[in-house]
Amino acid sequence: MADKNIKDSSNWKFETRQLHIGQEEADPATDARAVPIYATSSFVFHNAQHAADRFGLRDAGNIYGRLTNPTEDIFERRIASLEGGVAALATSSGAAAINYTITALAKNGEHIVASKTIYGGTYNLLAHTLPLTAGVTTTFVDPDKEGSFESAIRENTKAVFIETLGNPNSNIIDIEKIAAVAHSHNIPLVIDSTFATPYLVRPIEYGADIVIHSATKFIGGHGTAIGGVIVDSGKFDWKKSGRYPWISEANPSYHGISFADAVGPAAFVTYIRAILLRDTGSTLSPFHAFLFLQGLETLSLRVQRHVENALKIVNYLSKHPQVEAVHHPSLPTEPSHSLYKKYFPNGGGSIFTFEIRGNDETAKKFIDNLAIFSLLANVA
Repeated sequence: MADKNIKDSSNWKFETRQLHIGQEEADPATDARAVPIYATSSFVFHNAQHAADRFGLRDAGNIYGRLTNPTEDIFERRIASLEGGVAALATSSGAAAINYTITALAKNGEHIVASKTIYGGTYNLLAHTLPLTAGVTTTFVDPDKEGSFESAIRENTKAVFIETLGNPNSNIIDIEKIAAVAHSHNIPLVIDSTFATPYLVRPIEYGADIVIHSATKFIGGHGTAIGGVIVDSGKFDWKKSGRYPWISEANPSYHGISFADAVGPAAFVTYIRAILLRDTGSTLSPFHAFLFLQGLETLSLRVQRHVENALKIVNYLSKHPQVEAVHHPSLPTEPSHSLYKKYFPNGGGSIFTFEIRGNDETAKKFIDNLAIFSLLANVA
């Protein structure tokens, strides 16, 4: 006899959820088993009241293609489930996801604290672009220095930003410890978990409030689409914090609605969707959402194989006489090795760096003679 709770998706394992969440039953409009691509710019309201309820967030449904789309909705639900969040918002790129997250939390004259070991593009956004365009400044700290995050937080600090696996050395930061620091100041911990994916670690389980991915990388997995996603844990109390009135109080830009009152735990991503996505339009294409759904179906298998291959190469290089150093958290010589054992039982990702003995020409010769590996600006 089948388990009576088998239809309860909260009981599903990771691999089942990566295949079925968001479309537990066949498509209601067409009975299609595979997720359809809804290529439409707009959606018909049943009547005037139906339109008013949709815009007023009293009825959850589609309004306009810049804000929502059924194909994207399934992708968002699936990612949120895999990360253990309450809701997610897909964007046109990982960079857009980071930009939206930071500018939803910090306004002109406010401040962010971030690890200095983050992706260079994010570093540039925080160090140069946002101070100029939004008046938001950032203090970058050494994540290995005890107390560095705590000492950098100011009265106007609105978030702490880290990565589960730093770019490019895959260094690991103690998520639980930094979450406690952020929460002691009533601000959220934001984590870019692109290199890890929810298969390797789910930061929300350790106290993260917002998780970001460049879906372009391991989520998509095939180099065919650009996109990003923001996952809301639903655990940060925006009203209790009192530091984000545009989320917790009546917002004049959206009919005087308080997002915290209107949608509860999903207030953060709903604010981004209703205000920032509406006004600036970094919307994910439904075609790319479909491609990301294809990638998710094999996420656990691909990441597992990525990790296995990376560990073999890391171990080989660490013993090679022409290699000066190798950086991957699986190595006992790495500073974050103890955190690797704590947070990454399935392996610490597949991104690593190494230093060749010699000079620039030695390194260039190595790169120019690579086989199978491609020289490009992407991973996974």
